[in-house]
Amino acid sequence: MTPEQLSAHLTEILNALSNEGRLNVDLPETVKVERPKNRDHGDWATNIALQLGKRAGLAPRELAEMIAEKLTATPGVASVDIAGPGFINVTLDTAAAAEIARTIVEAGATYGNNDALAGHNINMEFVSANPTGPLHIGHTRWAALGDSIVRMLRASGADVTAEYYINDAGSQMDVFATSIYRRMHGLEVQEGGYPGQYIADMAEQILADDPSVKDLSEAEALPVLRERGYALQMKDIKDTLADFGVHFDVYFSESDLHNQGKIEEAVARLKEQGHVYEEDGAIWLRTSEFGDDKDRVLIRANGAPTYFAADAAYYLNKRDRGFAEKIYLLGADHHGYIGRLKAIAAAAGDDAAANIEILIGQLMSVNGARLSKRAGNIIELKDLIEWLGTDALRYSLERVPADSPIDLDPEVLRTATNENPVFYIQYAHARSRQAARAAADRGVDRSVFDASLLNHPAENDLLAALTAYPSAVAAAAQRREPHRVARHIESVAAAYHTWYAACRITPVGDEAVEDVHRTRLWLNDATTTVIANGLELLGVSAPEKM
Repeated sequence: MTPEQLSAHLTEILNALSNEGRLNVDLPETVKVERPKNRDHGDWATNIALQLGKRAGLAPRELAEMIAEKLTATPGVASVDIAGPGFINVTLDTAAAAEIARTIVEAGATYGNNDALAGHNINMEFVSANPTGPLHIGHTRWAALGDSIVRMLRASGADVTAEYYINDAGSQMDVFATSIYRRMHGLEVQEGGYPGQYIADMAEQILADDPSVKDLSEAEALPVLRERGYALQMKDIKDTLADFGVHFDVYFSESDLHNQGKIEEAVARLKEQGHVYEEDGAIWLRTSEFGDDKDRVLIRANGAPTYFAADAAYYLNKRDRGFAEKIYLLGADHHGYIGRLKAIAAAAGDDAAANIEILIGQLMSVNGARLSKRAGNIIELKDLIEWLGTDALRYSLERVPADSPIDLDPEVLRTATNENPVFYIQYAHARSRQAARAAADRGVDRSVFDASLLNHPAENDLLAALTAYPSAVAAAAQRREPHRVARHIESVAAAYHTWYAACRITPVGDEAVEDVHRTRLWLNDATTTVIANGLELLGVSAPEKM
C-alpha cells in the first residue's frame, strides 16, 4: 500500500463516517499521511483527527477511534494505534508494504509520476540571457533548477511550456553590432562595448561566410552585423544549453512585441482597465495601487516605450496564449521585479497570487573558477561544463534550496568518493545494475515475487524510502524545490547500500537459488528504477557502470 493509496482510503473512511451521520464537518479533499519520526510508531501516521475533531464537535481521540475502527479492517493494514490526543499510527503487514517493489518495477520510468498538478497550464520562463554574449556562471543555477522544475511539474501532471525570452530589442543590440564592426576592422571596441575575444571570433566567422560585409559602410554594416551576430550568439547559447541538458519549447523574441505592435496594444488594454494615466508627457501605469513601491512609466515623454512596457506586453501575450499560470525565475538582483510584475498581473485583471509566481535564486560561486579567455570578463557556463561535467554541476546546484547561496568546491566534485554527492548517487545506481548482472550470471531471475520474504529490517527501510518517492516528486513540483527529489534519492541510495551489505541477492557458493533471492532481485531493480527516475528529473545521467 502506497501513502497515496492510504490517503485515499482515509478520505473514503471520512466520507463514510459523514454519510453515516457520525461526522458533521467540511471534509478535506485529501488526507495527509507521513512517516513517523520514530519508526517504532508504525509505517505511516496522520493527524487528521486533530484537524477535524473540535470542528466536528468531537474529542480528537474519539474521532481517531472511529477512524481506526474502519481502518483496522482494511486489507494490508496490520495494526492501527492511537497516540497522545489523537495521532493515528498505521502499521502495514509485511506483504502489503513489500508489494511496492513489484509495483515499481512494473511501472518503470513512470513510477513517481502523479496527478498533484493535473489541470495546471503553466508557462515557465528562465535563463533568458541577452543574446549579446555567452552564458555565464550567473545563468548556470537557474538553467539547472529551471529545467528540473519543468521536469517535475510535468511528472506531476501539469502542462508546462519552458520558455526563453530573448532580449533582442534595445540599445544593447546596437552596442553589440558596433563591437563586431570595430573588431572586424581591427579597431578597439568602443567604450561600453563588448570586449571579449568571442566578438573578434564572431567578426571572423561573419567575414568567412561573406567577405563583402567588410566593404559596407558602418551605417550599412550595422544592421547586417546585428542580425548575423545575433544568429551566431543564439546558436552558441542553444548549443551550450543542450550540453547542459536544458531544453526550451519556445524561444520568444522581444523584438516581435515591438514589430507587431504588441506594446501599443498592451498599453491600450491596460488603459481600458482604468489603471493608465498621463503625466509630464509620459504614460504611466498605477502599479502602486497593487503593491508596487511606485507607479511605472510605460511610454516616455519622447514616445519611446520603456522596458517595463515590454514586460507588460509580454505578460499579456502569455495570457493570450492560454497560460493561466506564469512562473518567472529571476536572479538574486531582481527582487525589485516582484512588485512590478505582480502589479502588471493585477492591473490586467488577473489574480496576482494565483496567476503569476516569481522565484528568486541566490548567487553561486565556484572556488578556483577562472575568467573565460574567450569572453574575457566572465566565467562561462561552457567552461564550467568542461571543467566539472554536466552531472556534477547540475546535481550540486539542484540539491541545495534555490534561496540559499552556494559555493561549490571543484576538488570535491571531481573526486570519485562518497563526499561527492553525485558520485554517491550514481554509484548506487551502477552498483544496483552490477548486482542485477551478477544475479543473471548465477541464474537468479524475477520469475517469483513473494512479498512476505522481504522482512529484514534493512528491507523495511529501503521499501519505505522507495514508497515515499512519488510524494517527494509531488512536493518538489508543488513547491518548486528540486532539492527535495535530490535529497530523497540520497536517502534511497543510503538505504540501498545498507541493504546490499545485509541481504544477499545471489546465493553463497554452491547454495541453490531460492525464492528469497528472486524476490530480492525485484527489490534491487526497484531501487534501480527509483534512482534512475530521480536522476532523470534532475537532468543527471544514471550510469550502468562506474
